[in-house]
Amino acid sequence: MFFTTILLALRSIARHKLRSFLTTLGIIIGVAAVVTMVTLGRATTAAVQASIASLGTNILQIRPGQGFGRGGGGPRPPDFKAGDVIAIRQQIAGVTAVAAQAQSSGTAIYEGANWSTTINGTDNSYFRVQPWPLVAGRTFTTQEEQAGKSVCLLGNTVKKNLYRDADPLGTRMRIAGVSCDVIGVLSARGQAGFGGDQDDIVLMPLKMVQRRLTGNRDVRLMLVGVDQAYSTTRVQSAVTELLKERRGITPGKDDDFFVFDTKQINDTVATTTGLLTGIVTAVASISLIVGGIGIMNIMLVSVTERTREIGIRLAIGAVAREVLMQFLIEAIALSCLGGLIGLVVAQGVILLLVPVLKVSWLFDPQINIIAFAISAMIGVIFGYFPARRAAGLNPIDALRHE
Repeated sequence: MFFTTILLALRSIARHKLRSFLTTLGIIIGVAAVVTMVTLGRATTAAVQASIASLGTNILQIRPGQGFGRGGGGPRPPDFKAGDVIAIRQQIAGVTAVAAQAQSSGTAIYEGANWSTTINGTDNSYFRVQPWPLVAGRTFTTQEEQAGKSVCLLGNTVKKNLYRDADPLGTRMRIAGVSCDVIGVLSARGQAGFGGDQDDIVLMPLKMVQRRLTGNRDVRLMLVGVDQAYSTTRVQSAVTELLKERRGITPGKDDDFFVFDTKQINDTVATTTGLLTGIVTAVASISLIVGGIGIMNIMLVSVTERTREIGIRLAIGAVAREVLMQFLIEAIALSCLGGLIGLVVAQGVILLLVPVLKVSWLFDPQINIIAFAISAMIGVIFGYFPARRAAGLNPIDALRHE
């Protein structure tokens, strides 16, 4: 009897194909929107976190100022000194390496090709703090670092724009008016999750950049590697106190530098994208409620249209439970059909948007199962009242209905 009831419900849906499809449209849009938003949100978060992870783990960034910008419109805060680098390296427990950096920018030129890029003066501590494999060549020698030799390593973007498919090793190019020998090529990292091309860079010895490009011995940025056995929070606090002392910052005065844990970026990104995804998903979920109301409305209309049919079924021996089950199954079937179509539409939309957003396609079975389960639940919730109304009809009154 149960299978007969299911068959009757499906036949009723099949008799009105267009109306059935329009009834499920709200569910389709709702499920597709929810799955798309959640999947793309998680894919974006994963892409950003992977990009940040490429910078290395257990790293502290130390910059002048109170944030990544100058902030407040006031004078530029003073850069760090070479003594600050040595002090952190020698006095803070848990520090594995400190990479001092002096930064500039300029146009790189090679045989008629030119490319504007970032110049980063540093030493081999840079590669110990945040491992960055080379695809060709070598890093700086101790002699090159100490003497400030005019040698350089190219990021993948610079290499492509200057050399195309040619091998840059052993060639001599000009950058910011300075000739340098290319000794290595860095592996590709791609776009940073927080903006910027990590491969658009040229690495040169710190002393060379200070002497020939910046004109001073100041350090603009320090990267501090922290031992895995130590808490980055404690090391961050110790570094902050040390720099306050060295820069003469007394209690009550604002710091003119900031120490940033790269782990905080991961946490912030995860929290922010999770919040935004939740808000957008909640808005998209309204479509599911609208779709449920649409199903209830059509089912009520269907009960009115089929009142005489219901009366005949009740008169020839059908029990109210069977009538209720038939209409409830119709509502659930419509809702589940909408859910399935919505899942297919969602995957199609995701595949279209993935290359646009430049993220990887991630199939999340959990959100797909949850979305389908919710669509089925909506069929039960919004289909029960019309089904109850059909089962409660008086057979005599139903037979008199015109």
